[in-house]
Amino acid sequence: MLLYLPGDHTARTVADAMIVAMNTLPEQLRRSTTWDQEAEMSRHQQITMATRMPIYLCDPHSPWQRVSNENTNVLLREYFPKGTDLSIHGPGILENVATELNRRPRKRHGYRTPAEVLATLNREPN
Repeated sequence: MLLYLPGDHTARTVADAMIVAMNTLPEQLRRSTTWDQEAEMSRHQQITMATRMPIYLCDPHSPWQRVSNENTNVLLREYFPKGTDLSIHGPGILENVATELNRRPRKRHGYRTPAEVLATLNREPN
């Protein structure tokens, strides 16, 4: 899931976007998330309260604590090289990129796509 942040990536903007996006997910997919200790996540408690999804903050300089996210960042660099001005890409472009990435087989999922894994999770009883 990629979030469109119109105008800025302040803590308020990130929190508002995450609250809306996370509340669209089934409850079993909102068990928790892990994030860097960056300024844009200073409202993590507000997000947790609004979504009932705990947010864990990584230790500084510890990207291995969120390996899946780091792998996704590498894949995103194929679409948006470092230094790209993301403000010129609207929500439609971000949605298209997310769809492409979610249809891409991943070794960590036994070469199933994230979309296939999500469909399986959605079929399982809570």
